Amino acid sequence: MKFQITGADPLKHPCKALILGCFEDDVTDPLFTRINKAMGGYLETLCRQEEFSGKPNKTRVIHTLGKIPAERLVMVGMGKKRDLSQDRIRQGAGSAMQALRGTGLKGCATLLHRLGEGDNGILKAAVEGAALGGYSFSRYKTKTEDKNGIEEVEVLFPPGSSVEIAQRVVADTQTLCEAVLFVRDLVSQPGNVSTPIYLAEKAMEMSADYGISCQVMEREEMERIGMEALLAVAKGSRQPPRFIILEYMAAGGKVRPTVLVGKGITFDSGGISLKPREGMEKMKDDMAGGAAVMGTLMAAAALKLPVNLVGLIPAAENLPGGEAYKPGDVVKSMSGQTIEIVNTDAEGRMVLCDALHYAQRYRPAAIIDLATLTGACVVALGSVASGMMGNDEGLKKAIRDAADKCGERVWELPLWEEYGELMKSDIADMKNAGGPEAGTISAAWFLQNYVGKSKWVHLDIAGTAWIEKDRPYMPKGATGIGVRLLVEYLQGVAKGR
Repeated sequence: MKFQITGADPLKHPCKALILGCFEDDVTDPLFTRINKAMGGYLETLCRQEEFSGKPNKTRVIHTLGKIPAERLVMVGMGKKRDLSQDRIRQGAGSAMQALRGTGLKGCATLLHRLGEGDNGILKAAVEGAALGGYSFSRYKTKTEDKNGIEEVEVLFPPGSSVEIAQRVVADTQTLCEAVLFVRDLVSQPGNVSTPIYLAEKAMEMSADYGISCQVMEREEMERIGMEALLAVAKGSRQPPRFIILEYMAAGGKVRPTVLVGKGITFDSGGISLKPREGMEKMKDDMAGGAAVMGTLMAAAALKLPVNLVGLIPAAENLPGGEAYKPGDVVKSMSGQTIEIVNTDAEGRMVLCDALHYAQRYRPAAIIDLATLTGACVVALGSVASGMMGNDEGLKKAIRDAADKCGERVWELPLWEEYGELMKSDIADMKNAGGPEAGTISAAWFLQNYVGKSKWVHLDIAGTAWIEKDRPYMPKGATGIGVRLLVEYLQGVAKGR
C-alpha cells in the first residue's frame, strides 16, 4: 500500500472514496459539519435515525451522487470524542480498509488524521491502521476477485499546509508497516514452503537488502559448539535445522547490544507427543517469534535507528520420525545443563535455551525472546495480550510502556521461585515440562536458567501471533505481533530512556 500526502479541500477533491471519522456523541466536528451540509444533511439524518451510530469501528459506505467530488463516503465510528486515542484512530483506519475490501476500488483518500490536528501520533496511527488493516495473504489464490484491496491512500491536508514533518512521519510509518507485513507473509506461508532452509534464505535476502550482517549455522557447526537441545528437536525431520544470526550495529562498538531471540519452529506436530488433529494445520505459525525478530531487524535498519541489535533464530521442524527424540530421553544443552524430556511437544524451550545461552557471547544490555510457547498462555490471556515474564523490573517496565504506546498489549505473570519446583527432575538438572499447572510460568522459569546474569524478558505470543477473527487492523490470520512493540522499545533505547 502506498501513501501520498495531498493538500486539498475534501469538498473539492475528486476521489473514489473519502474516509471520514464520526463521533458517537458530537456532530459539531468541522469536517463532519461541512460534508454533512454539502450532502444536504444526509449524514446527520443517518445518525438521528440510528442507521449509523458512530460507535467504535462501525462503518457505513454511501454513494455521494455527485454532491461532493468523492464518489463514495466511508463513515467510520470513532466512539465518544473524549475517548479519542491513537489506537482508536488505528482501529478506525483499519475498519475503513476492511469496509472497502471487495468494492474493487484501488484508491481512496482519508481525513481520519485530522481528528487530532497537528498530532503526529494520530497521523502515525491513521497510516498504521490503513496499512495493517488493508492486508491480506492471497499469494495462493488464483481468482482475481480474491485479491481486491486498496493499494493507494491519499492523506488529505488543508491546502497550503506545511507538510514536511508529516511526510517524514508517513514515510517512517509506512516503513515500519512494511516490516510487519513482511512478518505476516512469513508466518502465513504453508509448512511445505516455509522450512528452516526457507527461513534462513529469507533472512539472507532481507539482510542483503538492508545492510544487515547475516550468518547461518548448519547442523555440523551446531554439533561442534554443543547445541544438543536444538538438534534433539530437529532429529525427527528430514528438514535440516538452521541457526540464524543477524547483526545490525549502528551505535558504535562500545555500546552493548540488545539481543532478540525468536523461536523458529517452522512446523510443530508435537513430535512423539503428537498433537490432536484439530488445528494442527495452524502449527505453521510456530516460527512467528523468529519472523518477528527478522522484521524488527528489518525495520531498525530501514529506519536507521542508532542502536546495536542482534537477532538469533533457532529454526527446526518438530516431527515424529524414526530418529525423533523421545519422552524419557536426557539431553545436554549448550550451557552444560541436562534436561529430562517428558513431553516432546515442549520443544520451543529446547531450541530457545541454546539460543539464549549463545546470546551471552554478546555481553548483551538486554535479551528479549519471543515465542509461540504455550497453550496455557492462550487459556490465560486469549488473543488480546502477550504474556510477559522477566528478571529485571526496568526492562519489564520499558516493554510495558512500549506496549501501551503501540497497542500491542502485554500482561505480566509472576516468576516466583516456587514455580521451579514444577520443573525438578529425578535424573537430570530439570525437566522440559512441568505438567498441567502454571504452564506459561514454568516454561519461562525453564528459560530463565539459560540467560545467566543478563537482563531478560520473555514474551509468550502463542495467543497473539495468529487470530481466528478479523480485528480492525489485524485481519484473520498472522498478526505480525512484536515488530511494532520492539521498534517502539528500541526507539526509547536510542533516546536513552
